Amino acid sequence: MDLVLCHTTADFDALGAAVGLCVLRPGSRIVLTGGCHPTVRDFLALHRDEYPLIERRSVNPQQIRSISIVDASGRDRLGKAAEWLDLPHLKEIAVFDHHLQADLDIPATVTQIEAVGATTTLIVEKLREKLKNSAENGDKTSQLLPSEATVMALGIHVDTGSLTFEGATARDAMALAWLMEQGASLRVISEYVEPGLSPQLQDLLREGLENLRSQTLHGYTVAWVMLSTESYVPGLSALASRLLDLTETDALLLGNVYKFSENDSSRNIPESPVSNRLAIIGRSRIEGTNLSELFKPFGGGGHARAASLATRDVDPLQTLNQLADELKAQIPHPPTARELMSSPVRSIRPETSVGEAHRILLRYGHSGLSVVDAGDGVGPRKLRLAGIISRRDIDIALHHGFSHAPVKGYMTPQLKTIAPDTLLPEIEALMVTYDIGRLPVLENGQLVGIVTRTDVLRVLHQQKARDRGSNSQLSDYPVSESVEQLLRSGISSELWQLLSIAANIAQQRGWQLYIVGGAVRDLLLAKDDKLALTDIDLVVDGNCGTDDSGAGVELASALQKLYPESRLDVHGQFQTAALLWHKDSAFGSLWLDIATARTEFYPYPAANPEVEASSIRQDLYRRDFTINALAVRLGVKSSGELLDFFGGLLDLESRQIRVLHANSFIEDPTRIYRAVRFAVRLGFAIESQTKGYIRHALESGIYYRIQGENGRAPALETRLKSELKYILQAHYWKVALEMLGDLQALRCIHPTLELDRELWRRLRLLDRCLNGRKKEEGSAADSVTDVTDGIKKQVVKKFPVLRLRSAQVSNAPCPIPNSQFPAINIPDWLMRLEVSIAYLAPEYRVKVAANLQLPADSIKRLEVLEAGNQELAKGLQKCNLPSQLVFLLRNYELPLLIAIALQSPRSARRQIWQYLTRWANVEPPLNGNDLKDLGYKPGPGFKVMLDDLLAAALDGDLGDRASAIAFLAQRYPLL
Repeated sequence: MDLVLCHTTADFDALGAAVGLCVLRPGSRIVLTGGCHPTVRDFLALHRDEYPLIERRSVNPQQIRSISIVDASGRDRLGKAAEWLDLPHLKEIAVFDHHLQADLDIPATVTQIEAVGATTTLIVEKLREKLKNSAENGDKTSQLLPSEATVMALGIHVDTGSLTFEGATARDAMALAWLMEQGASLRVISEYVEPGLSPQLQDLLREGLENLRSQTLHGYTVAWVMLSTESYVPGLSALASRLLDLTETDALLLGNVYKFSENDSSRNIPESPVSNRLAIIGRSRIEGTNLSELFKPFGGGGHARAASLATRDVDPLQTLNQLADELKAQIPHPPTARELMSSPVRSIRPETSVGEAHRILLRYGHSGLSVVDAGDGVGPRKLRLAGIISRRDIDIALHHGFSHAPVKGYMTPQLKTIAPDTLLPEIEALMVTYDIGRLPVLENGQLVGIVTRTDVLRVLHQQKARDRGSNSQLSDYPVSESVEQLLRSGISSELWQLLSIAANIAQQRGWQLYIVGGAVRDLLLAKDDKLALTDIDLVVDGNCGTDDSGAGVELASALQKLYPESRLDVHGQFQTAALLWHKDSAFGSLWLDIATARTEFYPYPAANPEVEASSIRQDLYRRDFTINALAVRLGVKSSGELLDFFGGLLDLESRQIRVLHANSFIEDPTRIYRAVRFAVRLGFAIESQTKGYIRHALESGIYYRIQGENGRAPALETRLKSELKYILQAHYWKVALEMLGDLQALRCIHPTLELDRELWRRLRLLDRCLNGRKKEEGSAADSVTDVTDGIKKQVVKKFPVLRLRSAQVSNAPCPIPNSQFPAINIPDWLMRLEVSIAYLAPEYRVKVAANLQLPADSIKRLEVLEAGNQELAKGLQKCNLPSQLVFLLRNYELPLLIAIALQSPRSARRQIWQYLTRWANVEPPLNGNDLKDLGYKPGPGFKVMLDDLLAAALDGDLGDRASAIAFLAQRYPLL
């Protein structure tokens, strides 16, 4: 016998999941271990015969083969049926549940506990897959009955609030849709999803409203009430939900004390002389509260927002009051205005023109500005808040032609203001009640910050996201504790101590300290892996009262006194400083960059930005991509809090690169290259809209116009060169370059530069050169064998009289190109960049190389490349002997020779290739010492003699050492 057990007081989710399992496992029987909810009882009164139900007392334990438990994972929820779990002959015990926080104390052999809205969803997914496979195998008879689909749909509807509860997921919605396709009855569902209160419950509702006690704490209202009845009352959960809605409270504890009845088997409480029993139903809408944890010490459980308990031998009122106090203690302290506000506040004077205000809004991306003036008796250096002017106010004034009018005629002077300690619920209420988009924060009459509607919505969204993610994997919606745990486990203890000291110093000065950018990104991507961070960016959000260098510089200076072994570099103009360690025993080669929170403005496209002190939000907004605009707060109070203003966490999960704003690539073209670099290095995709912004920026021609107008563009001189270096020296440079080619992003270098087949062929040939490959593309005639063996077997065998340089004589395998080619004294990335620039028309090459600030010798090579190509082409036509080829080509420096070869026809390229692979490292059969031993007097003639020896040997005129000596005696007889 295969059994499916529902928990005591079974609800529709338990029944629906049990029915689904019986379809999956034909022949299984369902046992309701301890009664059911009133609505389930009413439903089964009409539909019991449609499902394989069996009474507990009808089960012979010795005949049980397997047990499956649905919607529960604790023995205490199975009543007396829990005894069957200890039967030694059971083949399988399976648990299917969606309560992740419940303790699993069942000896299960199979478990599936996942964060979905209803356990029934898990079973429906298995059913859907089974029926799909059956249909593919030609079985057209396998399908659900409407009665089966209906009860399963009821289970999902009730446990997800018809997909409105916060625990509902997309999986629940898809499962419901499939059940509708299988014939679930909407009429039956609607009848049982929202049942009305029974007369007894209606009486209790009135009693509950009269006796309800409540308290408001941190902006949230918590209520509790105790009801007394003669016996257990089914349906209290519906009564609790109705009370919660009618009173508009945020959390409710509904207690019911009653006398135990011998016939009441719906409550799994053993008989006892004590007659009083206590049941408590809990409901909460407050983020951060957890009723399941609250009820666990009393044997209760459920969800974080909906749970229940049943107990005895306790003082009912004392227990209810204790739980109410503990629930109030769970309520998190909501953020204050000081934590939400942006500071410093961008402000203007009342006499500022509308046009100038519009320019300021455009520059800083604000939606409004504070208007301040000198107040009476306030003091010469203190300003009074006079009003607020919004972008809408300015747009209307501009529309009517009043750009030169002062803003005081258009601002809103009647203001609602808040204090730094104003709580989030009060801020939210003010914004909703008065339809205010921004609230100035005043402290001692001075404007210290501003809270916008966006700030409030962001915090509310993050709270809900964290609550949704509390039952999911760590990386989905990290909470502060999770991120701090990642940080502690992901870096060395010495580095964690350093960051903690920095946070304490910042906190003592009233500042907020954050880790920002790539370190946060890599921390979240690495998860449990240890990070070897060598470059960390810290941002200080706070005003420095000592000087104009900024809080970041002050913090770095304070740290350097504690870590004197580090070197301090200060960049006061940008309010940044860096601490550097070199091969330190604790920190290795660590670069700790500490900056004051800043905002930036690009005066024209591709310019260097102008920066000013600002808030952490503005500092993150100035960054390139959402995945790099994440920050982790450091400090005692909020350590580990993740700041994600722009959806970077979701983009990490989706593995995509998304830009922060539409004009990002026009302001800084190097972000195109950074997008590609991050995409290839991290294995991410560039988001489609971001690709659109890239193409729009390139098609606008803005970079070419800037170069044409000014002749120079800072972004193309420094940042672009740096990005090209990062890409072209990386092992993934081919993939990255192909992606840049697909985006036509090489136009940033020059509008005519594209990665077509010819340029790609040249770059691949160069790569073969740099990697010591001996076979030119498509030409078997150019083939030689391995680096050392090939030269020794092909050259020495044919010309035994020749000497090879020591680097070529070694028998050890040598994978680097210099063992085949003469030494190349420039980096590979620079060679690749030169080849790309050389693909341009000759008149553009030098200018592009100069704009990119390439080295002088690179610019010189590009300047003479065209003339050298033509000159060498004529010379190669006259080379019929190896010696002629060697004496012609050895006059060219190797990088220039390679560049010429890549542009040359195949015949010329073959000659150059043969020189590089066969003859470039060959020396004469005799050297200067040999000549002296033979009696020749050292002098300028030695070079002529050695060249003649080399030419004769290369051309096959010498056979051995004796013939070389005879050759000299004949050509250069001793006197």
